[in-house]
Amino acid sequence: MAPMATTPGGSFYEKNIGHGNNATISQNISNPARDPKNFADPSGETMKALVWMGKNKVEIQDVPKPRLVESRDVILKVTGSTVCGSDLHLLHGAIVELEKGDILGHEFCGVVESMGPSVTGLKKGDRVVASFQIACGDCYYCNKGLTSMCEKTNSDQLAYDMYGGRTAGIFGYSHFTGGFAGGQAEYVRVPYGDVNLLKLPDSVPDEKGLYLSDVIGTSWNCVVDTGVEKGDVVAIWGAGPIGQMAADFAFLNGASRVIAIDCNWRLDYLKSKYPKIETIDFSALPRGTSVTAKLKEMVPRGPDVALECVAGEYAKGWAHYFELLLGMETDSSEIINEMVTSVRSYGRCGITGVYVGYTNHLNIGAIMERGIRLIGNGQAPVQKYWVDLLRMVEEGKIDPLKMVTHRVKLEELDLVYSKFEKKEDGMQKVYVQTRFSAPPSAGSPPLTTWRK
Repeated sequence: MAPMATTPGGSFYEKNIGHGNNATISQNISNPARDPKNFADPSGETMKALVWMGKNKVEIQDVPKPRLVESRDVILKVTGSTVCGSDLHLLHGAIVELEKGDILGHEFCGVVESMGPSVTGLKKGDRVVASFQIACGDCYYCNKGLTSMCEKTNSDQLAYDMYGGRTAGIFGYSHFTGGFAGGQAEYVRVPYGDVNLLKLPDSVPDEKGLYLSDVIGTSWNCVVDTGVEKGDVVAIWGAGPIGQMAADFAFLNGASRVIAIDCNWRLDYLKSKYPKIETIDFSALPRGTSVTAKLKEMVPRGPDVALECVAGEYAKGWAHYFELLLGMETDSSEIINEMVTSVRSYGRCGITGVYVGYTNHLNIGAIMERGIRLIGNGQAPVQKYWVDLLRMVEEGKIDPLKMVTHRVKLEELDLVYSKFEKKEDGMQKVYVQTRFSAPPSAGSPPLTTWRK
């Protein structure tokens, strides 16, 4: 089964097996240029957008501005977007069913430019942030607040056959999640706009409100879904933006200690923001000392909670490196095994980093024998949390700008992907401005440019 998770195999499967009949909105509108007659704005106006052009290649292109397609659509002028660690899985071609020309980007905010006649609660000119997932608002899962599992916005059959169920549609994240154009662009079409957009108050600038789209809600869900409780010792694999915010939220939810595991400058960056954090650089451990051994030295019984904020595509050892290379697995189990053997018996392990399909050598014996709770946190239902999280941003309890190191131009986003992937220039999280962006708010990093 694992080889089907390559992009060409996924695309072949989709085209030959087809789709389910559950979706109530149009699928596979990943770039208006694919069908200008039906999906491009009649004015002929174009916009700049970042598109995927094959493994490890993205480009800024001029493409048609999107049009309203369905009665609850909203067209946004994008005023801010960003790059997520999970975008790198797209860059690498690790996510199934990507096609050349797909517009990327699942985190964005903007201003309402136009909307269909059935949209309620919004008006032209409203400042809003979009959820990265596309929810209908009235299916079984949406009614339970589990919007990331919406039953009506993604009809991909491969997703259903691989997982036994589908996620909601996701902006800019391949045809595996519905094939919707993303927000790393100057305009974006938001289906079910009255469900998937949250109005931002004047007191919250775009540079803070943007991150309610994904990273804030995803980190919060990672912590609360795994069940961090007062007094817990929490170990976090990954010191990127999700790991950073998860550390913040772990402390906020009463953790007594937080230990971050990574291997680069981001550990020092994290320590500068949260001096209470303890760190492990796994690349600097003495020969023969594992992450598990080091954690047991620091916490003899083992941490109460382990949070995975990295992903499964990065192999640490040769066995998984070659198995991934040969298509024998889609994800490495190394970090999960470290988590399982590190936590105390009956400890809790939450998986938020993206895992695509299948893995080998999972330590299932340790999970069973020691009563480990292995929890898939899922794609976070950000709408379940975002009203409360917005209030926390307003009150200063959450400061998203703690993780933002760079302000960049949309026109240079192809360069940003490369630098973000290589962890160059101390790039932790970026704010991507467009021609529609407001002047920088207080606390925003200065604009960085590379092209003259």
